[in-house]
Amino acid sequence: MDDADVDGLVITNLVNVRWCAGFTGSHGVLLIRPDSATLITDSRYATQAPEQISEAGADIDILISADLVSEGSGLMADSTAIGLEADDITWADQHRWASAVDRDLVPTHALITELRSVKDDAELARMQRAAEIVDSVLAEVDSMLVVGTTERDLANALDDGMRARGASGPAYETIVAGGPNAALPHARPSTRPFEEGDLVVIDAGSVVDAYRSDMTRTFMIGAPDETARTIHDLVTRAQAAGVASVRAGVAVGDIDRACRDLITDEGYGAEFGHGTGHGVGLDIHELPSVRGGNSAILQPGQVITVEPGIYLPGVGGVRVEDMVVVTDDGCRALTRSPKISLK
Repeated sequence: MDDADVDGLVITNLVNVRWCAGFTGSHGVLLIRPDSATLITDSRYATQAPEQISEAGADIDILISADLVSEGSGLMADSTAIGLEADDITWADQHRWASAVDRDLVPTHALITELRSVKDDAELARMQRAAEIVDSVLAEVDSMLVVGTTERDLANALDDGMRARGASGPAYETIVAGGPNAALPHARPSTRPFEEGDLVVIDAGSVVDAYRSDMTRTFMIGAPDETARTIHDLVTRAQAAGVASVRAGVAVGDIDRACRDLITDEGYGAEFGHGTGHGVGLDIHELPSVRGGNSAILQPGQVITVEPGIYLPGVGGVRVEDMVVVTDDGCRALTRSPKISLK
């Protein structure tokens, strides 16, 4: 807050509120001042809010009110410059705050999300468990990777398996894409059955105590042709190069470069159109963004994905992804499902 030149901060992003306070309600705002913090929420959470904040061990006052802005503006009366979460607050709420307080309103960016990017041991334990659940389920559904299984049936089996093993659900809409659909990086499972010669991309994660995992593997139905062999081998090697380059002190853009240069050098640069990865935690996409040109420096405890891909419209695609924890001398993989070889 000092660096942002604010002496009051209004946290409206509910994921950030949860991270700071332990509160999981759907309506609330957290006000942070130099010597105190207050959660304002409505009467639906009059019992839940104190219980969760106590359990979290957070030193936060609680105020129950139907009008978050009106109550919050009064608490900020001693502040001279109030920071708003510019990436999250709505246009309407920004105007409400501007009308309610006679103070400078300052747009702030990622003050909490940057803190969230570095995980402690308790957070990592939840994410490790979320990853282990997907590893286990993926191994169990291997028998469904045959001609005739539909994308949707396999996706449903993955989702059901996650819940059966203790996850609260999938971390995002599970992707199962076979044949031409595998050329769509964010394809939704359809009723299309697998066919002989299909590449099948499976991108799945689970949620454990609000923390998420993320992993992608690409499989083959039947015998691969030469194109499938080529792009699968290339993406697997590029992904390994990216993971090998992860360590504290490295610029995030260098991870992208390690993957992208290899793919580009072998003639498939145009078919790798997305970033190489992203942070993971309470949200499936967090800081840091693993993309070309990002000069942010990796820190120990950050969790990122490394997921290069090649997509050939009308033919198919390959993506291989691991979720890793950044360490001082490298990284540690949280996702451990084996990677197949088509050689």
